[in-house]
Formats: sequence, C-alpha cells, structure tokens
Amino acid sequence: MGLTAFGSSAARAKDAAPLLASVFQDHVVLQRDRPIAVFGQAGPGQTVSVGIDDKATTATADASGAWHATLPALPAGGPHVLTAVTAVARETLSDVVMGDVFLCSGQSNMELPVSRTLNSGWEVSRADDSNIRLLTVAKATAAAPRPEFETRPVWRAATPQTVADFSAACWYFARDLEQTVKAPIGLIHASWGGSRIETWMGEDGLERAGGFHDTLGTLSIYARDPASGVEAQAKNWQAWWTARAGVASMPWRPETDLRDWRPAPEPLRDWKAWGEPELANHNGMLWFRREVTLTAAQAALPADLSLGAIQEEDFTWVNGKAVGASFGWGADRTYAIAPRVLHAGKNVIVVNVLSAGWGGPGLQGPTEKMVLRFKDGGSMSLGGQWIWKFVPETYGAPPSPSWSPIVGPSATYNAMIAPLGSFGLKGVLWYQGEANADAPGTYQGLLTNLMGDWRRRFGSDLPFLIVQLPNFGPAPTQPAASNWADVREAQRRAVAADPRAALAVAIDVGMNDELHPPNKQEVGKRLSRAARSLIYGEAISPSGPQPISARREGAEVRVTFKGDEHGLVSYSGAPHGFELCGQDQASCRFVEAHIDGDAVLLAAPEGLEPKRVRYCWGDGPVCTLYEGAGLPAGPFEIAIT
Repeated sequence: MGLTAFGSSAARAKDAAPLLASVFQDHVVLQRDRPIAVFGQAGPGQTVSVGIDDKATTATADASGAWHATLPALPAGGPHVLTAVTAVARETLSDVVMGDVFLCSGQSNMELPVSRTLNSGWEVSRADDSNIRLLTVAKATAAAPRPEFETRPVWRAATPQTVADFSAACWYFARDLEQTVKAPIGLIHASWGGSRIETWMGEDGLERAGGFHDTLGTLSIYARDPASGVEAQAKNWQAWWTARAGVASMPWRPETDLRDWRPAPEPLRDWKAWGEPELANHNGMLWFRREVTLTAAQAALPADLSLGAIQEEDFTWVNGKAVGASFGWGADRTYAIAPRVLHAGKNVIVVNVLSAGWGGPGLQGPTEKMVLRFKDGGSMSLGGQWIWKFVPETYGAPPSPSWSPIVGPSATYNAMIAPLGSFGLKGVLWYQGEANADAPGTYQGLLTNLMGDWRRRFGSDLPFLIVQLPNFGPAPTQPAASNWADVREAQRRAVAADPRAALAVAIDVGMNDELHPPNKQEVGKRLSRAARSLIYGEAISPSGPQPISARREGAEVRVTFKGDEHGLVSYSGAPHGFELCGQDQASCRFVEAHIDGDAVLLAAPEGLEPKRVRYCWGDGPVCTLYEGAGLPAGPFEIAIT
C-alpha cells in the first residue's frame, strides 16, 4: 500500500503542550470506512482546526480544555498527514494510515508475550510487517476516569524488536487475519495479569451489574481525598473482621492482647520458609506488629511509613488509625501518616497481610526499605523485632481496597481504557476469567455488562471476540463441580445471548499444569476465524460445533449441534466427556455416546431421570468431539427438553 518507512516524529510548536490525545501519534492506525473521531486538550474556549490531508473541520475546547472533532471517513490505506492547530500551537502527525483497529484486553493470558510462546525464537525473527502496528498501554490505575494515559504510549511497526514483548494472542490474531483482510491493522494492547473483570468496567457498567454500589462509594471518597477513602475502607474491613473473630478481637488496636503473638524471624521474608509447621502451606492472612519509640520532636513531624515489599494485599494501621491499604505482588508500600497520628513515646504499627499463594507471602523487606521517614530528613529503621499472629484460612478474604490495582472496581478502566476516549475500533479481543473463578455465578452478568459498558464508549455495534478459558488443572476421573467450568459456561452463555459477540474455544490448547499455555498461535488463529465470521461476514462458523438442543428419545438423549460444517468427528474412539445429570451435582454420571449425523446420542443410565447434559466439564477435562476441520466442541451445560 506504499506505507512510508518508520522513523519520523510528531512536529509541534516549541514548548507547546500536545493538542492531540496521546493515542494519536506518528504511525497511528485510524479506523477506516467510518467517521474519524479526533480529540485532545487545548486552552478553554480555544478553536481547534483539525485536518487530514485536504479534509478539515473545527472544534471548540470546553471549560476544561477538552475538544472533540469528527473528520470524514476514509478507505484503507495511506500514508496521510493529520494536523491540529490553534492560534498558539500546531501539532502534525505523519505516516497516519487507515485500517482496522482492535483493542486486546484481559489478564495474564492476554498479556503473555510472543517471546514466551511455542517456537518463540522463530516466531519473533519473522515478525516484520509495517502493515501491522502496535501500541501497548502501560499498567496504571486511577480512582476516577483519566482523560490521558499516565505514560505516553507509542505506535510502532511490527518488527522482531517490537513484537517480542507484545501480547501473543493479539499478535497471532492479526497475523492470521491479515491473510484475508487486506488492510493495515492496528493493535492496542491493554491488559494486566491477575486482573478481575470488574476492574476493567466503568462506574456505569458496575452500577448496572449490581453489587458494587458501596465499593464505588468508597472509591469516590478516595478519589476526592485518599485519607478519607482509607478511613471508609477501614470501617468495611474492620466490620468484616469482627463478624468473624468477634468484637473482642481488634488486633489493629495498640492495646490488643498479645499473648498469642510470636516473634518473627529476622530478616522478614516468605512466611512459608520460617520453619513454622502451620505456615508451611498457609495461604491466607497473618498479622504483623512493630513498636517504635519516638521523641516529641519526631512525633510532631509529618512522616511516611515505608514497609518494603509485601505479597500480596495489606491493610496497615498506626496507633489504631488506618493509614493505607493496597494490592500488589511484591510491590513496595509507602503510606503517608497524617498529623497527630504519631505521639511521643511508644507507637504501634500493625500490618495485616493476605496472600492467596502466588509467590512468597508476607512482609518481604528488605530491612533497609522498612523505615519511618520524617519530613526533616531524619528516619528510623523498622528492622528488628516484629511479632506475628496467625489467622485461620477459614476466615477467607476481606474486602479489597477499592483503589487497588487489578482488583479494585473501575481502577484499571479509569487509567487504561478511559483515556482512549472515543477512538475508533473495529472490535475487542477479551481473554480473562481466571481471576473471577472464585465467584463464577456472577461472571455472565459481569461480562454482559462489560460489553455494554465499552459499547457505550466506543460504539453500540462494537463486536467482542471472547476467548473461553482453556483447560487447566487435573482431568476429572468422576463428574465433579468446577469453578473453571462454570466460568466457561458463563462465557458461552454471555456470547450466545449477544449477536455482536463470538467465542474462541480454547479447551484443547491449555495445559493441565500450566496456567499460561504457550500455544497462543492456535488461540490467535481461532480469534481470527471468529472475526472473519462475526465482523467480516465470511460464510464460516465462528467456532466449532455448538449445542442447540437436547431432547429425550426413549432411553437416549439426542444433543444436536450447529457449526459442524465438515461433520462431527470424535478422536480416539467414541466421544468422551458427556455427562447426564438430574437436579444436583451428585446425580451427574459419565455416559456412553456416539455420533449420529449432526447429533450425539447419549445412553441414559438406569434409574436416572436426566434433566441436563454437560460436556467437557471440569478444570482440565479431556474432550474428543470436533468437527472435521479440527475445531473442537466447547464445554457446555444445557437443559433437556
């Protein structure tokens, strides 16, 4: 298409702030064949002239300086020149191309880079395609929607250097799609390992989903005043604790009973390595406490409390006053201590640490990072004797801080999605769900509301391509309940109810002992197929065989499928993994199955009145039903009619 070589830079008036939002840069891909949304910041009330080649329009900045303009649609191709001009500033972008833009988001399986996939050396070495352009959004969180990214992103051509650390699922999708879609492809990657779906949803989406009103209220308080937000969160946290331990147990208070507290080893480190039998496999909470003695002069100074690295979530009090809370894998914690919290004499620091088992749990230091710093430049080491108190795992997990990375509702959306404004998109690739497996019953509603939430921002017809969770964990030897299977079913149902969504089944490309399976090439290929069907209207099914009905036929149950374009096949003999169930889990039975045209017939066990069919159920099930071209039937549960 005659695209220019990379290497130019955006030209703007000397010392002038950027007029265009930072998603608009040299080498940007803009969505073709639809009006082009362009936006940014200028002086309040200023007129902004915006143009692409010989097409131009104007916009007026509002009282906050925000402006928005719409340019006429252009077909695929380029390069073009995009300009934004005011009476005092000018910004010019070169090598702008029109194409199809996809937003790739989710958690660690979307974040996994090409360099960690199968045959990565060869894959990276051949990744040289200026027709595919990449932009990665840096990880960040915010208590309120941001108009701009915390770190300015950069559009880059696909080269071995830029692709190696880019999202593998996103890259392999575009590489496969480019074979049939002859247009530049822009990929925006915004994901974060371990993130829950609710952190990617805006306030409106969460309110519609329900169940987040109080949490969002705390977040709103924190956005206005962090100290007040911490105090509000502390009330929720402390109420959660006393509901389990009783009102007499308040370990955050200086005067708490210390008879069941024990000295912690020095230096502090992974509590599983302390040699304490009850901590060897403890995934849950511990309390930590440290006393310091201050002079009246020290206590009168503003101070910061630095605790070093903590794994994973903490809530911290000083003299019974909540001073901070956060979530992060081995991230350093520093909290400001408000005036009049410290006092002359003994002061008590109490930290509750929660770890779900990812990495070494606890206060990790090192000692030199654990310090109380005073605003006059002085400091006091917090090395030395800490004491600790055990918390039974049966207590579960407390309410997470509303502003925490990856778990706080809207926190990631506010910093990583909201700054995209109304940037034109062709579709969204979503690969997430592992982090919500603790509450699968809410996932279908959350996924449905996430799609609606993003459509309100990017366009009501925005397509979503959803990766169903792969196999992970043990293969079941008997029918069993499975949270991962429940999430897969929630994903399937959310997609089935949405005409602008498609499912990429990945149940056969996972690994039973690897949370991050490296075969992202196949995931990308299946996402590409789903896009070709849903978005580009190609006459193919978006995925493999999909169940459409189950009905009783005498002693058998007939499950009918669609999408089996090349006929149903079963590898390694008869289809495995079908279950017939009554009302409850205990009634489920593995059953014999055989293929009959576009259906599978299941033999009902004697004595069971089947009400539903399950297929490929469990954490890491073995599934053998495919269509002739090699696409698997995904896991499902449907009622028998």
